[in-house]
Amino acid sequence: MLETYLITLAGIVLGQIAPGPNLLAVAGAALGQGRRAAFFLALGVSSAIFVWVTVAAFGLAALLAVYPSLLTIMKFIGGGYLCFLALRSLVAAWRGGDPSFRASRTEWTPLSAWRRGLLVNLTNPKSALMWSAVTTFLYGSGLSAPQVLGFAPTGFVSALIVYGIYGTLFSTGVAQRAYARFARVVEALFGLAFGALGGKLVADAVGEISAK
Repeated sequence: MLETYLITLAGIVLGQIAPGPNLLAVAGAALGQGRRAAFFLALGVSSAIFVWVTVAAFGLAALLAVYPSLLTIMKFIGGGYLCFLALRSLVAAWRGGDPSFRASRTEWTPLSAWRRGLLVNLTNPKSALMWSAVTTFLYGSGLSAPQVLGFAPTGFVSALIVYGIYGTLFSTGVAQRAYARFARVVEALFGLAFGALGGKLVADAVGEISAK
């Protein structure tokens, strides 16, 4: 289980580092209002991970209890989506381009900043698809529902650390230029990591079909 957690965590951390709605929201709060607002927004983004993992874990567990062969289909779908994300990231790394960070001028209380971060993550369809794919990978590695759910705190902590660091850095006003410089490297690493996870899921599904 620990090995599976570590492999999954490596891909998730790279996904959290890569540009996306969560990062843009945290960076915008940091640039416009400072690290305090950015921290509570990052806390909201991280809190949403508990929702995604819980819904994906128990929803998929219920389906697998009725249709055990569904896991093979989910491996194809989840693996294919992760490979799609990987390809898109590698293309973005190849083409380059500057991240579009903009300062947020909305005045947020700690609660409203947390709520904003929560909604940014929960309303992001990419998050729903990604966490479904990640959950499929965890189940496909032989983990039980409680063990899959146990990954939620790990995802929460990693997100809080990553976005918390971003919030601190972008509140200085210097990190925007530095991140733009290394964004292509981050995209490439993210593409390779999720490509490996997605490829493993698809390969496992093909192996299971061949064995039948």
